[in-house]
Amino acid sequence: MRTPSLRPRDGSVMLTAMTVGHDVYGLGLEQGVNRLVDYNPLWPRAFAEEAARMRSALGPLALAIEHYGSTAVPNLRAKPIIDLLIGVADLDHGMQMIEPMTSLGYDYAGNQGTPESHIFGRGQPRTHLVHVVVHGGDQWMASLTFRDRLRTDADLRVEYQALKERLAAAATSRAEYTAGKSEFVQADSG
Repeated sequence: MRTPSLRPRDGSVMLTAMTVGHDVYGLGLEQGVNRLVDYNPLWPRAFAEEAARMRSALGPLALAIEHYGSTAVPNLRAKPIIDLLIGVADLDHGMQMIEPMTSLGYDYAGNQGTPESHIFGRGQPRTHLVHVVVHGGDQWMASLTFRDRLRTDADLRVEYQALKERLAAAATSRAEYTAGKSEFVQADSG
């Protein structure tokens, strides 16, 4: 079903990720599946559209919203899920986000074993994953440092992609896939 889109003053049609979803952005990963796809240059646009929806719904609770994870790194194969990092002043503010995030189609998943965070997911198949963490805190800094290193260090990007390919082929669950990456990510995010 098409959701309404806003028509900019110039008369053009502004499409949103909610409107066109999987067809334009190539997003969506079925539960329990580990699949990597080639980088899609439209992913930054998908992020920007979703971040705008979130800023509108969350207001001042969201101090900052960043695109991170592999879909934020050009030329890196990724699971077709946009990862968003929302920075808050206090971790308890994540609980205040449940209602507005639900209104945007997200489900609240607690912290899923990731301390000091709140996690929200959207779509089945999953198209977006949100981690709410303290802005400027350890997780915020480590996540953005790793993203930025992958963007600028081609050798690191190649090494990380090779690890992801091996894990995607061998892991029996998404949790196992993620756990297999954790040592590499931690070593290269500081």
